[in-house]
Amino acid sequence: METPLPQPQKPPPFQTALLAGALAGTTVDLSLFPLDTLKTRLQSSAGFFASGGFRGIYRGVGSAVVGSAPGAAFFFCTYESSKKFFQSNSWISSQQKNGQVLSHMMSASLGEIAACAVRVPTEVVKQRAQAGQHGSSLSSLTAILSQRSKVGLFGVWRELYRGWGITVMREVPFTVLQFPLWEALKAWGRERRLRTGRGLFGDAYIPPSTLSKGDKIIGPQNEVSAAESALYGSLSGAVAAGVTTPLDVLKTRIMLSTQRESMFTMIKTIYQAHGGSFRPFFAGIGPRVMWISIGGAIFLGSYQWAVNTLERKVNNKRL
Repeated sequence: METPLPQPQKPPPFQTALLAGALAGTTVDLSLFPLDTLKTRLQSSAGFFASGGFRGIYRGVGSAVVGSAPGAAFFFCTYESSKKFFQSNSWISSQQKNGQVLSHMMSASLGEIAACAVRVPTEVVKQRAQAGQHGSSLSSLTAILSQRSKVGLFGVWRELYRGWGITVMREVPFTVLQFPLWEALKAWGRERRLRTGRGLFGDAYIPPSTLSKGDKIIGPQNEVSAAESALYGSLSGAVAAGVTTPLDVLKTRIMLSTQRESMFTMIKTIYQAHGGSFRPFFAGIGPRVMWISIGGAIFLGSYQWAVNTLERKVNNKRL
């Protein structure tokens, strides 16, 4: 008997993506904030110990609390909506697997650009507090807003969005690597569930045709479990994190710089200051890969858990 081929998974509804994304963003940012602080201090031009070392590793957490939920919600709402749009495109859908990868890459790129509208100001405020330039997120934000009398409202806006370009240049390649890989691993997991009748961690797959009224189902049809999604998120995040570390170093240096500097000027400054070595461009790669590997598991695991839970409630009402 032939195993049916898995169909592309239908994106969750807008409200589900909104709530699941907000939960996932808050969970991962708060749980891994100390590692993010250590990575920022390793990348700071002032040096690790001059920036605070191991002291005050929760400095700047206030901005993370405020920005995490809306940033992640922006991302997943845009990502899932874009996926739905691209999957309905006749040319993209006709490309089969290549079309799915292209859809995931374009959707992830649009999602990151949307999320950066919230993430960049949050990062600027947070990293200046983490690097010891200010005692807290509030004092960091106040210092930026106090410049209005000198630079005007537009100048304050530019300061809050300092590093926008390099952040987008870092996040888009990162996401273009992570999300298609995560989606491909999930597709493999769904195919495996159809073929073996069980998920990677032993959770059983119950074909929808065998359900009767009153039966309880575990989530969206043939979707992977939260634990399986967490594993795939960790693997894809680790790969993407390592490759994009140089962009992360540039973003951190630009945001922490006392004067506005272009990306190319910063590259030249770092390169010359270390005798033509490329090693500084990979500063903090260990904490970054560890942080994003663990973060990918928490972020995409909690997102999948929230999606499965919310979809389960909807599906149970329909039975």
